[in-house]
Amino acid sequence: MTVPHHATPSADVDAGSGSLQLHGYWTLDHSGDIERVLRDQPGEVKQIDATGIDRLDSLGVLELLRFAERRDLDFASFRFRDDHRSLVAAIEDVGDDRPQRKREYGVAAALGRLGYAMHNNAREVVTLVGFLGETLVKLARLAVAPRRFRLTSTVHHMEQVGLDAVPLVALLSFLVGAVIAFLGSTILADFGATIFVVELVSIAFLREFGVLLTAILLAGRTASAFTAQIGAMVSREEVDAIRTLGLDPVELLVIPRIVALLIMLPLLTFIAMIAGLTGGLSVGAFSLDIPPQAYLARMHEQMQLRHFLVGMSKAPVFAMVIGLIGCLEGLQVKGTAQSVGERTTSAVVQAISLVIIIDACAAIWFMHMGW
Repeated sequence: MTVPHHATPSADVDAGSGSLQLHGYWTLDHSGDIERVLRDQPGEVKQIDATGIDRLDSLGVLELLRFAERRDLDFASFRFRDDHRSLVAAIEDVGDDRPQRKREYGVAAALGRLGYAMHNNAREVVTLVGFLGETLVKLARLAVAPRRFRLTSTVHHMEQVGLDAVPLVALLSFLVGAVIAFLGSTILADFGATIFVVELVSIAFLREFGVLLTAILLAGRTASAFTAQIGAMVSREEVDAIRTLGLDPVELLVIPRIVALLIMLPLLTFIAMIAGLTGGLSVGAFSLDIPPQAYLARMHEQMQLRHFLVGMSKAPVFAMVIGLIGCLEGLQVKGTAQSVGERTTSAVVQAISLVIIIDACAAIWFMHMGW
């Protein structure tokens, strides 16, 4: 079968506007000619006019997509015939679903991966700061119009975040307090200063371990739950439906969760402090021959209110960080089950890492301030 002359892919460049006019059949049968035509085009091409293409299939669209990537052109600005637009849209949606290349090894590849990771992390930080600003603006708007605040949803999340977590927080804090008392007594017994276990456990839990353990537990338990809940709503297009109804997803989904965390995390921190101190008291009474009365009396004499205030001051900050990361990762779900899993894992990792980093910075700052 003879191919018509006009079917051969060709292109003409308009030197004035930098527009590339495409003609012919851009199909699989002419793949070699398509590759040659695009390869030979000058560098001053700024836009593509494909309305002159008579026939177009998936290979032609993919070749144009790759040409746009190589020349750093905006594929959305390419002009196509109306009967080709549905094909172009379908191929554009799956154009990036090619199998990934095998992992490259070497110094250059490692530096490249490091650069991409740093860029992605910086972008995540900027996004988180922007989301914080948006949330604060919406909270200020609720303060002006309190009738918009969703009390029922907030109370529901307070139960999930706080009440359901009390047994776990109390048990783990009690055990960690007991472990700290055991480890401290092992060292202090060599110096005949076992009684200083009281100060060790009290300062550790009032300043650091109470709030840190609670925040890490909620980062793994609550941030993942927030991400999975909101991510599932995104994948089922419920968030789009909320926007269609004229409602604000941040006001409807994010603020009740963050307010619940801001209320419950300080309360859970207080419970963790009491449980940790009780763990130290139990070890002192049953293993170190320190009567409970003597333990409590020394703690009352030596402990200062500032240790408790330092620990509690970090609780609202950790609550805001955990809530923002969990909700933001949920809103960034792309709509697939794999994306929900990836974002949930990312939320837990980011929340725990950021909590520990903030706690370390706060500890250094309070130490230098003499608090």
